[in-house]
Amino acid sequence: MSEEVLTLIEEITRNDGSKYYEISNMVQNGRAELAATRGFIKGVRIVQLNIPRSSSVIKYEKYINDNFTMPTEDMDHFEEWTKTPEMEEVIRSILHENHVA
Repeated sequence: MSEEVLTLIEEITRNDGSKYYEISNMVQNGRAELAATRGFIKGVRIVQLNIPRSSSVIKYEKYINDNFTMPTEDMDHFEEWTKTPEMEEVIRSILHENHVA
């Protein structure tokens, strides 16, 4: 179990060229940058820093902390955080709150 505090929105480009938004933090963004360097994903860019700690962010943060662990620097793949339909809706709320989507 992790204790991550999510503070930013990033856009991740998969190797097939498709993109998705993730609610993340600077450490995870650094891991995504490393994953891009290693060819596990095509790229990552920060869309918005210092997002407000809304109830939606807190809810998603709890979901991530309960279900995933932060990858280490010796990772051999990039794990895309899978989302339940409820968490997909929470992410849509976060993006809307931050005028991203």
